[in-house]
Amino acid sequence: MGPRPRSVLLTALLALLVGLLTAPGAVAEKPAPDAAGTFRNPLNSGPDPFMAYANGAYHLATTQGDSIKMWRSPSLSTLLAADPVTVWTDSDPSRNQHIWAPEFYHFGDRWYLYYTADDGEDDHHRLYVLESEADDPAGPYHFKAKLEPPNHTDTFAIDPGILQHDGKLYLAYSGINAYQHNGLNIAPMSDPYTVSGDAVAIDAAGGCPEVREGPAFLNRNGRTWMTYSACDTGKPDYQVWMMSLPDDADPLVPGNWTQHEGPVFSRADDRGVFGPGHHSFFKSPDGSEDWLIHHAKTTAENTYTDRTTRAQKISWNADGSPDLGTPLAMGATQDLPAGDPGSGNHWINDDGRSSGDATVEYTGSWNSGTGCAAQCFWGDDHWSDQAGNTATFRFTGTRIVLLSVQDTGNGIAAVSVDGGPEERVDFHGPIRTGETVQYRSPRLSPGPHTVQVRVTGEHNDASTGAFISIDRAEVYTD
Repeated sequence: MGPRPRSVLLTALLALLVGLLTAPGAVAEKPAPDAAGTFRNPLNSGPDPFMAYANGAYHLATTQGDSIKMWRSPSLSTLLAADPVTVWTDSDPSRNQHIWAPEFYHFGDRWYLYYTADDGEDDHHRLYVLESEADDPAGPYHFKAKLEPPNHTDTFAIDPGILQHDGKLYLAYSGINAYQHNGLNIAPMSDPYTVSGDAVAIDAAGGCPEVREGPAFLNRNGRTWMTYSACDTGKPDYQVWMMSLPDDADPLVPGNWTQHEGPVFSRADDRGVFGPGHHSFFKSPDGSEDWLIHHAKTTAENTYTDRTTRAQKISWNADGSPDLGTPLAMGATQDLPAGDPGSGNHWINDDGRSSGDATVEYTGSWNSGTGCAAQCFWGDDHWSDQAGNTATFRFTGTRIVLLSVQDTGNGIAAVSVDGGPEERVDFHGPIRTGETVQYRSPRLSPGPHTVQVRVTGEHNDASTGAFISIDRAEVYTD
């Protein structure tokens, strides 16, 4: 990370930036009076999220690569602290690598989990579906089928999504067509695991020429709204575009789809949000609200790392179209979805402020300031490379998660819980990213606890320094 330069001009500019960040949805927001009814992003450290609320809990899946994992929690506020359940691994070498973009849907008394996988070569990605053994989105599952339209057999395909339109099912996906290598395609299905006809290609706009992927659907106000991601997901300009289809119109006729002009969800530099995309929609537990779940980054660099899962509520425009809004800054405090019971979780900032009964104390000499701006919670952090310096979080709860800047000049910390054995945690990253999950404590007995972060002065061979950054902590009470 390294020391940040200071000057009168820089201080003035930073003060102006911090002022901007106090706008609604930005990082430096006022503490919420009711911590039990709020949450903050990220919800997960993985990309390509899909969420459904079922059986009294949110169920979240993200791309993991070698398996399909699911996180479950009765409240959105505790998903980041939830432990994953592995719901699928595969021994078939033709489809057990690069497992991406899982999505799961409920039909009848079973769940169907759709995903893409390959044999280790990207162009060999194909689409597959699993079927649950019972009425539980977390499985167990068994392999059901490979999904291939007759006119697209044995061709590249990723990002399966299910369109439900006028009582019929359709497979939507990204694959080779006349418009892009990763272009939008739609094919009819006779049941949740059988493609029953040829795919048609959709000529969708997107701002960048190379990609149209991750189709998602909303049906309301007499139309089906198809949102999708455009541009390469590594770019900061990865963004969401939209088309729509009237009820009773055939989705297999490309001319029936109407293109919405311009992106509907895109980067927000002033909030430190880049590359927002690959998304889906879910309902609040009481069914009254529509929510967007997506991934985004805290860096403007072209990279596939740092894609984390975030959620925010959407609204509807007067013309009946969905309004996805502007991406919220990482750490922005939001009200929980309607019907979400909450958990009493709260935050601790590096300067000692907290929305609960908690604090952080330092020994030794630490640097502090607002040089990290939108990459930090409340626009500030503490950092040190002096061996022996400590930061001690004191809280009452059952788990704590530490988030802060990862950087090329960061080093290795020693972290201990309640004075116990130290665990070495590497704060280094190949690029600078903000509010990155650095450490999750084990689950603890309810009551008061301490977590101490000690600067070791050591770093791995790829790092240029030994700095440790202290920024935000999330405390959980369930």
